[in-house]
Amino acid sequence: MWIESIQLNTFNRLISDYRNQNDLILNKFDYPPYDENSFPKRLAELNERDFQREALSNLLLQVNREWNAPESTLHNIERIQDSRSVVVIGGQQAGLLTGPLYTIHKIVSIIQLAKAKEAQLGIPVIPVFWIAGEDHDFDEINHIMLEMQSRMKKFKTLQRVHSKMSMSDFFIDKDITRQWMERVFEQLNETQHTASIHEKFSKIIETSDTFVDFFANLIFYLFDQEGLVLVDSGDKRLRKLESSYFKQMIEHQPAISEGVYKSSQQVKQSGYNISLEVLPEEGHLFYHLDGARVLLTKDEEGNWVGKQNECVFTSEELLDIASNHPELLSNNVVTRPIMQDLVFPTLAFLGGPGEVGYWSILKPGFHALNLKMPPVLPRLSLTIINRNVEKSLHKYGLDPSQVVCDGVDLQRSQWLANQTTPPIERLADQVKLSIERAHLPMKQLAKDLRPDLGEVAEKNLIYLFRDVDFLQDKLLQALEEKHGKALSEFDTLSVMMRPEGGLQERYWNILPFINQYGKDIVKGILDQSYAFDQEHYLLYI
Repeated sequence: MWIESIQLNTFNRLISDYRNQNDLILNKFDYPPYDENSFPKRLAELNERDFQREALSNLLLQVNREWNAPESTLHNIERIQDSRSVVVIGGQQAGLLTGPLYTIHKIVSIIQLAKAKEAQLGIPVIPVFWIAGEDHDFDEINHIMLEMQSRMKKFKTLQRVHSKMSMSDFFIDKDITRQWMERVFEQLNETQHTASIHEKFSKIIETSDTFVDFFANLIFYLFDQEGLVLVDSGDKRLRKLESSYFKQMIEHQPAISEGVYKSSQQVKQSGYNISLEVLPEEGHLFYHLDGARVLLTKDEEGNWVGKQNECVFTSEELLDIASNHPELLSNNVVTRPIMQDLVFPTLAFLGGPGEVGYWSILKPGFHALNLKMPPVLPRLSLTIINRNVEKSLHKYGLDPSQVVCDGVDLQRSQWLANQTTPPIERLADQVKLSIERAHLPMKQLAKDLRPDLGEVAEKNLIYLFRDVDFLQDKLLQALEEKHGKALSEFDTLSVMMRPEGGLQERYWNILPFINQYGKDIVKGILDQSYAFDQEHYLLYI
C-alpha cells in the first residue's frame, strides 16, 4: 500500500485560496492552518481557560462503554482529566454503515493529526469524533451507494421517520435494518471476509438501539486500536454539561447573530460562495417540541419564536429552560462549533471543504463569547485504487490524476475510435461527403426543372445521410461488442475513480473494500504518512 499526492481541478475558490494561504480568506480565521506556530499559540490560549474535565471524562466513559469502546479509547478518555490535555476534533452525521468514505477519511485525519501533535508538543492529544446525533435529516443518512452495472446505485432502508426527530432519539427498526443489510450484502462478491463481516454487522444491529448506536459500534469495530473517542451531540446527558454554555449563547445571541451575518456578507463580497445562508434575526438554537426540532428566531419584541410560530419564549424563559431542561435545546450549524469549543479543549478542528467554507463566517460568533476559533484544517481526501484498476491505468496509458479529475469518457471514445482504420466516424463523414458530391448534379437538375423537385432532392439527400448514420450506429455497436472487455475496463475505471462525475469519497462506502481486503485495510490507510497541506491522495492497495 502506498500513496501519491495530486492536485484536483477544484472550482471551489474559497478552499483553494485557504490552502494557498491567501490573506483575503485567512483573515476570517484566528490561526493560519499550516503555520506550525499556530498550535503552540493555541495551546497557550487553552491553558488560560477552564473546562469541566472531570465531568466530561466521566460522561464520555459512560457513553463510550455503552458502545463497547476498546481499552485504547477508555485510556484516552481518562487522559482528558489531565489539565495539559487537548483534543483534535471533527464530526459527521451517523450514516448507515458509516456513510460515504469521506467519513472514514475524516476519522483518519483526526487520528493522524492527534498523533502528530502529541509527538510535537509533548502533551496528551486525544482524537475525538463528534457524531451529529442532534441532526434530524434522515434522508442524508438512510442509504449507502454501491456499484451496480458500472453505475452507483442507492440502497435505501425502508424505515421511515415522520417528524424532525434527532437521530439520537430515533430508534432503529432491527427487522427492517436486517432486511436492508441482506439486500446490501447480496450485491457483494463473496470473499474470505464476507461471512465474518456479515456476522459482525448482524450482531451490531442487535446491540444498537438507535442509528447513532449503530454508527458508533461500527466505528469502534473499524478503529479498535487508535484511542478514538466518540461523543453524541444529541445525548441528553451531554446537554446537562452544556447547560451553562447554552445560557452564554442565549445572552450573547445578538452579538453572535449580527456578527455572523455581517461576516457572511463580507465573505460573499470577497467573491466566495458558501453553502450557508444566515439572517441577523436567527437565534441559531433549536427547541425540542414534542420530539421535533424547532428552529428559533428572534422577533421584533426580542422573543424567541419557532420558525412556524410553534412556540414563543422570552429570553428569561429560555434561560430557565437552559438551566433546568437543557435537553430541550440543541445547536444549529452556527453554534455547534462554538459548543464544541466550550466543551472540549480543542487544539484543532478538521473538516471538509464545505465545513471550512461555513467556518469562515463564524469568527465573530466565537469572539462574542471571548473565544478564539481553533486552527481549522481541511481533512484528508483520498481515492483508493486497487490492483485491477492500477493495471487498467497502465494498460491504456492513462494519468490517474486526470482520471480522478475528469473521468475517462474522452479517452474511452478515442480508444474505441482507434480500433478501426480509418475510424468509423471519419469514414462515415467521408462517405457523406462523397454522396453529397455525387448527388449534387441531380439536386441541381431537380431545382432547374421545378422548385418543388428541388425540395424533394434536398429531402432525398437527408434520407441518404440517415442511412449512413444508421449503418454507422450498427458498426459502432458491433465494434463495442467486439471490444466489450476493454470498454468494461474503462467503465470500471470510471465508476471507481470518478463515479457519477464526482470524487470516490462522496459515493463509495467502506463496505466493498473491507469485504475485499478485510478490516485491516483501515489500518493500512491509517499507517500512511500524509501531509495536511496536500489537496488529494491516491491510495494504491
